[in-house]
Amino acid sequence: MSDAVKPDHAAPALVLEYDLDAPPAKVWRAVTIPALRERWLPGSDLAGAEPESSIAGEEVRYRLRDSEPPFRESHVTFRIEPNETGGTRVRIIQQACDDRAKLPQAANANCCLMRAA
Repeated sequence: MSDAVKPDHAAPALVLEYDLDAPPAKVWRAVTIPALRERWLPGSDLAGAEPESSIAGEEVRYRLRDSEPPFRESHVTFRIEPNETGGTRVRIIQQACDDRAKLPQAANANCCLMRAA
C-alpha cells in the first residue's frame, strides 16, 4: 500500500479578491445591511434572509439558492480586511453545497448477493 494522501472531496471554490477605496466599516455595512446588500445581492438569490455565520467586521456567510430547477445551493463568504493603502481588501468565496448529502441513497448495500446453489 502506498502512503498517498486521500483526495479532498470538498466542493471547489470560486475566489475573487478586490481592493476598494472605501474603509472596512463602510464595506461591512454594504454586505450586512439588507437594504444596502439588496442593490447588488438580491434577497431573492438567498436561501435565507439572515447570514449563516458572521464575525463582526471581518466575515459574513450567506447561503444562495438558484432561482431555477434543480435549485442548487451554495455558500458565499465575504472576508473583509484593511489593505495597505487605507482601503479594504474583500475576498468573495463561493462554494457549492455538498449535493451528495441530499441525493437519495440506495436501499441495498450494493454488495454481492449470496445465492443458494
